[in-house]
Amino acid sequence: MSELDVLSSAAAGMEAQRAALDVAARNVAAAEASPNGTAFARLVPQFELAESSPEFDEPDEDAAPPIRFIGTVSQPGEGVDAVTEMVAVLNAQRAYEANASVFDLGKRLAERTIEVGRS
Repeated sequence: MSELDVLSSAAAGMEAQRAALDVAARNVAAAEASPNGTAFARLVPQFELAESSPEFDEPDEDAAPPIRFIGTVSQPGEGVDAVTEMVAVLNAQRAYEANASVFDLGKRLAERTIEVGRS
C-alpha cells in the first residue's frame, strides 16, 4: 500500500462519513420539526466498497478498497427519534475524525518520504 493509497482511502472514508452526517442532520431536523402524531420516515445512509481504482499502478491485495456513499434508504416504522439520530451523529463524527487522523498520518508519511528522497 503506497502513501497515495492511504490518502485515497482516508479521503473516501471522510467523504462517506460527511454524507452520513448530512443524513443524520436531516433526521434530527425532521425529529425536531415533526408535530405530535406526524412521523417522518427515517433515512439510513447506504455505503458500498468502491471498486479498485485504475489510478494505481499495482493494486495491493491486502489493501481494503475505499468505502463510498451511494444514497439513502427510507426506513419505515415509528419515525425519527432525536436521541437515536444524535447517537448516529456522534458515531459519524468519530469515524470522520479517525479517517482524518489516518489522512494526516499518510500526509506526514508522504512528506517524510519526499524529504528522505531529497537527501
